[in-house]
Amino acid sequence: MTRSTPPTPPGPPGPPTSEPADEDLLRRLVPQVLGALVRRYGHFDAAEDAVQEALLAAARQWPEEGRPRNPRGWLIRVASRRLTDQLRSEDARRRREETAAALTPRDEFVAPPPGEGRAPAEDDTLALLFLCCSADLPAAGRIALTLRAVGGLTTAEIARALLVPEATMAQRISRAKRRIKTSPSPFRTAEQEQEGEREREGAARLADVLHVLYLIFNEGYTASSGRELQRADLATEAIRLTRAVHALLPDDGEVAGLLALTLLTDARRAARTGPDGSLIPLAEQDRTLWDRAAVTEGVALVSDALTRTPLGPYQLRAAIAAVHDEAASDEDTDWVEILALYEVLIRLVPGPVERLGHAVAVAMVHGPRRALELLAALDDDDHLAGHHRLEAVRAHLLERAGDRAAARAAYTKAAGLTLSAPERRYLRSRAARIAE
Repeated sequence: MTRSTPPTPPGPPGPPTSEPADEDLLRRLVPQVLGALVRRYGHFDAAEDAVQEALLAAARQWPEEGRPRNPRGWLIRVASRRLTDQLRSEDARRRREETAAALTPRDEFVAPPPGEGRAPAEDDTLALLFLCCSADLPAAGRIALTLRAVGGLTTAEIARALLVPEATMAQRISRAKRRIKTSPSPFRTAEQEQEGEREREGAARLADVLHVLYLIFNEGYTASSGRELQRADLATEAIRLTRAVHALLPDDGEVAGLLALTLLTDARRAARTGPDGSLIPLAEQDRTLWDRAAVTEGVALVSDALTRTPLGPYQLRAAIAAVHDEAASDEDTDWVEILALYEVLIRLVPGPVERLGHAVAVAMVHGPRRALELLAALDDDDHLAGHHRLEAVRAHLLERAGDRAAARAAYTKAAGLTLSAPERRYLRSRAARIAE
């Protein structure tokens, strides 16, 4: 998936130059500028248009005049002027009073005057993330709006990433923007939340942010459908956004846990597929291909969080991933520790996916028969019933238990349920191997 790149400004002030600016700078500035405008004026759609006009103005002016000393402030100032002009140009007289009110900054959340510098910790990236991840929006709308506003992706790119028609994705984004416009939920960051209701609201909004980022990463790490097992750009974007949240909330244990989890999981990316794109399960991966720098960073993050912050689900998931990544081989994996971590996790989050992982750990410690009994309890779960992952795990456990006929049937059933071509090929190959 190719990210849409806004008009690119040149390098520092000096002689005219056509060299493109660092893409990381653009990624950082665009959500900050958009967040500043939405915070100050509201009008999400109009603010997006004003930011795009400011980027076009930068593309025209900066090559001749050089990049300003404060690119972010320049973009905010120009975009604010564009937005102000747009709002003031509305024709209907009965709308003029509403327009004037819209131009007045909200007292609770006044942004600094356009152009003034702000410390990196005070930028609007996290606030924009919180806005896009409002609990008032459906899950599909949260993911789409987050990728659009904060990730900088176009509607077409998001549609390709999530495998839906572009028109459908455009409708989702439009509905999400309308819901935000009429939502009573305020535009606050975690730092602005106070005691009582505001504190609880801030915690709930942060939980939504982390959940959406987790969903985005999972879709990138293992695509739910299509010819490719992974969508690396989508997973990378989720990690980037999680880093942004962690930079603004460095003392939050669950934010650190999610960042650690994504790093530790994504570290295995290069070893997960063969040259032909075929799926390679964890037990058979070449661990020399794992990204050791990512593993080291992830282990450090989760270790620090576990020692000084309240325990949470993302920390536990990251700790499980760390045990896998620190093992020199599959045989060296400490499954007793993994099972103990899963026991704590399913007490905190007794969801079907967590219980499925717990069953695998039980099989590795106590044998497949006991784990198959746990799977039987998941057959009636609405989220997993008929899902290929449940049948794939069942097939693996049946194969370990020596029930080859039942294992083959389960592999075949799982292959028929998945929409992912690499997973389908892998499951069919397992069934064929048993038949042979």
